[in-house]
Amino acid sequence: MITENTKARLLDGAVVAARIKQEVQDEIARMVETSGYRPCLAAVRVGDDPASAVYVRNKIKASEEVGIRSEHHALPESTSTAEMLALINDLNQRDDVDGILTQLPLPRAIDETTIIEAIDPAKDVDGFHPMNVGRLAMGDPAALVPCTPLGCERLLLESGIETTGAHVVIIGRSMLVGKPLALLLMRKGKGADATVTVAHSRSRNLAEISRTADILVAAIGQPEFVRSEFVREGVVVLDVGINRVGEQASEKGYRIAGDVAFEEIASKTRAITPVPGGVGPMTVAMLMVNTVTACENQTELAA
Repeated sequence: MITENTKARLLDGAVVAARIKQEVQDEIARMVETSGYRPCLAAVRVGDDPASAVYVRNKIKASEEVGIRSEHHALPESTSTAEMLALINDLNQRDDVDGILTQLPLPRAIDETTIIEAIDPAKDVDGFHPMNVGRLAMGDPAALVPCTPLGCERLLLESGIETTGAHVVIIGRSMLVGKPLALLLMRKGKGADATVTVAHSRSRNLAEISRTADILVAAIGQPEFVRSEFVREGVVVLDVGINRVGEQASEKGYRIAGDVAFEEIASKTRAITPVPGGVGPMTVAMLMVNTVTACENQTELAA
């Protein structure tokens, strides 16, 4: 929580996400009115992991809110790679399915890379297929981009945070966030044109590198990893992390924390995202955008 001594501007992802979802809802209403067609998103989840179940439930709920048809394929923990491939192949072949997402991580018995590469790139609304990653690297506007990086870029854009010429330091080099976000922000155009440094847990003098940022993105997957010594006065901070931290005083026995020590650094920042309520809602909103984009690309229903 930001206290009265904090001067930071809170980047409220929930508010921006609600606006984007309304835009998506309006676009779907137009599609239905002109063609009678409604986009469909198929979500595939394997196993009984509670966090994965919540994530998928939230995505399905968001789909329903904006008018996207949704299917939830919940498979048992015992599902094999071959069995999951059969489902993916079926969804690939169906003309009434526009987007496919697989909730990660998958159980160890399933080859995650094989599953990602099996999804039709045109239906890959997660943006993880090598073809979409390659298109993103080449600056192809037709690429379906991973939702969290796309949400980060859109949040900066919608919040009036200038990226042109800015030095962005991303702490984290995963294919889910760090690498695709770097590619996004290095592109030419609005919301991009940044100078990007990708750092990670093995970077030498990490705090020193981090302090050079105009915009700092924390996506390292370690609760409250980014402390005061990592940030300079006036930096903009996007906290991508969502971590459960044990806390006996809490009714649930845990609290949700980001990768940033929020209370410690917020007063030094010009703007900062909260956790929860910052980047998380943007990720779901951009999944809705990607689903509509995938539908329009496949059906030629774009305005």
